[in-house]
Parts: sequence; C-alpha cells; structure tokens
Amino acid sequence: MTNPTPQHRPTPPSGPVDLHSEYLRADLFLAVGQPIEAAKVLEPLVDAEPGNEAALELLARSYFHSAQLTRAEECLTRLVALAPANGWARRALARTLERQSRALEAVAHHRVADALGVA
Repeated sequence: MTNPTPQHRPTPPSGPVDLHSEYLRADLFLAVGQPIEAAKVLEPLVDAEPGNEAALELLARSYFHSAQLTRAEECLTRLVALAPANGWARRALARTLERQSRALEAVAHHRVADALGVA
C-alpha cells in the first residue's frame, strides 16, 4: 500500500466536482506543508463560489505560506470586503502588506484587528 506523497498524489475523480471534498483535500495539502498544491485545488473552487469565505480564506493562507504575496493580498482584500468584521482576515492582510514592505498600509488593518480582539 502506498501513501500519498508529493511524488504520488491522488487525483480527484472525474465527473462533477464535489466542492466540499475539494476543500478538505486542499486543507490537507496545506496541513502537510504543500501550500502550492492547496492553491491549485482551491482556485477553481473559489472561481465556482466567489462568496465562499472559508474557501477564500484557505486560498489566502495557501498563497501567504507559499510567498505569493500579491495573490494573498488580493484574496484577503476580497475577504475583508465580504466580511469587514473578520479580524483574522484584517490581521493576515496587515501581515501580508508588511511582508511586501508596506508597513504604513498595514497599520489600519492592525488597528481594526486589535479593536476586534484578534491576537
């Protein structure tokens, strides 16, 4: 019996895509340290359901952890627009901006996250 490894990845079944299963699959990729693979799974999911905050958040995390900061910023900006009181998204957007040497732009998002009680 072989274990799924970076060299041997299970492919999703053909036919209609089960979005929840794909989300769980992406979450697993991220959990095992493969954020690029997670993003590849999540991109079509977010395209199919652009208002799905959970999928958008996981995609933003995948981009952040793979240092795709411009893409992470785009996802987090969309997430903040969908859910302005999402303190995690505010903090993550601030940190993404800081990693791009844009600390002044990050200040407002840090303040909102602080006001929302996010560590």
